[in-house]
Amino acid sequence: MADDEFTYATGFGNEFATEAVDGALPAGRNSPQRAPLGLYAEQISGTAFTQPRGVNRRTWVYRILPSAKHPKFARIPNGHLAGTPFDEIEPDPNRLRWDPLPLPAQGQRQDFIDGLYTMAGNGDIRTRVGIAVHLYAANHDMTDRYLVDSDGELLLVPELGALVIHSELGSLRASPGEIAVIPRGIRFRVEVPDGLARGYACENFGENFRLPERGPIGANGLANERDFRTPHAAFEERNHAVQVVQKFGGNLWAADYDHSPLDVVAWHGNYAPYKYDTARFMVMGTVSYDHPDPSIYTVLTSPSDTPGLANADFVIFAPRWLVGEDTFRPPWFHRNIMSEFMGLIRGTYDAKAEGFTPGGASLHNTFASHGPDAATYASASTATLAPHKLEETLAFMFESRWTLIPTRQAMEAAHRQPDYDAVWSGIQRHFR
Repeated sequence: MADDEFTYATGFGNEFATEAVDGALPAGRNSPQRAPLGLYAEQISGTAFTQPRGVNRRTWVYRILPSAKHPKFARIPNGHLAGTPFDEIEPDPNRLRWDPLPLPAQGQRQDFIDGLYTMAGNGDIRTRVGIAVHLYAANHDMTDRYLVDSDGELLLVPELGALVIHSELGSLRASPGEIAVIPRGIRFRVEVPDGLARGYACENFGENFRLPERGPIGANGLANERDFRTPHAAFEERNHAVQVVQKFGGNLWAADYDHSPLDVVAWHGNYAPYKYDTARFMVMGTVSYDHPDPSIYTVLTSPSDTPGLANADFVIFAPRWLVGEDTFRPPWFHRNIMSEFMGLIRGTYDAKAEGFTPGGASLHNTFASHGPDAATYASASTATLAPHKLEETLAFMFESRWTLIPTRQAMEAAHRQPDYDAVWSGIQRHFR
């Protein structure tokens, strides 16, 4: 399915109005006595009613049946999905790295829900703080199956194959190099148009992701509002049984509906799925010497109750020019109060010579010492410092103020690299 088969309302956090059938949006009233075309009016509130206007998120939908029309949900197995509290194992200060999540075996049908695999997390779903980090691998469409995450919003980062996300508010296609965000409480299903899909997901229990403040950067740079895209209204009419899976309190529940939950014919508001092409990120960097902090690469942030200390940041390391004079250009040796989960979409990461491949992941928790491996240091510290462009690379980081506690399955996984510490073992003394 080509991306140009979708059309979008563009912007970020703005008010949108879109209808799949002319006349489906009521004129002038959110909840008229009778909505047009025999539809039902319903509001989806992604924030408390009285939160400040600048962060308030809500959408009015006009649908064939109200979402209240459904039977009781019942518990189903969680598979490889986990929620808070992340306390299976005691916190481990060691640096961790994994090879890519294995793809489904030959003959195994695995949709997006079945393919979710929890790596680590922190915080508390019940008090809406913290994040969970998941991987996904799928080879089968969700056809008569839907998912709604009541615990957090999902930031999806495809690495292999595109995702087509059909939601209550319309459809988005996210390919590697793009991201998609599905707000908490929005029902959706995922198709895998390339036959295989793999990637990363940050489940954000805290404040909704938003654009970071630019501070001294000023009015331009980083991610721009105009480059975020939300879907036009689309709807499904189905008269046969479908399954709706709900993630609630860290567990999976399911109910059989007699209709599709994606039956919204029109909507207006600012609480909707969106996508972003990371190639549109306006990278900022030094043009003299030394490094800016990696926060300069932040695309989205979920603030906490402490200004500047994020519940979660989504950071990318995109193609860019390196021109710093008398500067060690790869990321430097570093210890950080924040916890860093990294993934790689394509190419190589400039701080690692080998072992960190597309689909792989690393976790450097609070104050874990990390930085370039021995081979990278030896090469970069003696390189001729001509202007150099990093190309065909895209790495990212989910960063959190709290320690990310791995799951037992991640620690015991066959694709975990048990000898990750060895990448620094070749570093030599040069002190004179």
